[in-house]
Amino acid sequence: MFVTPSIRQAPSTEDHVFAFHIMGEITSDEMEAMGAYMNEQFEHHDNVSMLLIFDRFEGSEAGAGLNWESLKAQLKSVAKVDRYAVVGAPSTPSRLVEVFGKVLPLKAQSFDRGDEDAAWQFVGARPA
Repeated sequence: MFVTPSIRQAPSTEDHVFAFHIMGEITSDEMEAMGAYMNEQFEHHDNVSMLLIFDRFEGSEAGAGLNWESLKAQLKSVAKVDRYAVVGAPSTPSRLVEVFGKVLPLKAQSFDRGDEDAAWQFVGARPA
């Protein structure tokens, strides 16, 4: 189970579905650790689905996603992620998810905070 001060993995009923609660401000170290964790998962699964649930999100450090592990995970995700959903994301990330779903070979959708159950259904799992 992946846990940092601002990212907490939510157990899922499906081993190929990775759900995370995002809380507070994300640091560069946390993004790097999450990238490394997902890179490891990509090695063990042909395809995965991801669900990010934004709870009390306060943004991220400048350049938080600009590290080798995060960049590798982003590149691998193009081939490995089947479904990607966000719940309660701020407006800019929410719009980006919708765009990703149109230009990348994955199904992506953004959900309002009250639609968490629909997001779980979209990724094909339930909280465990």
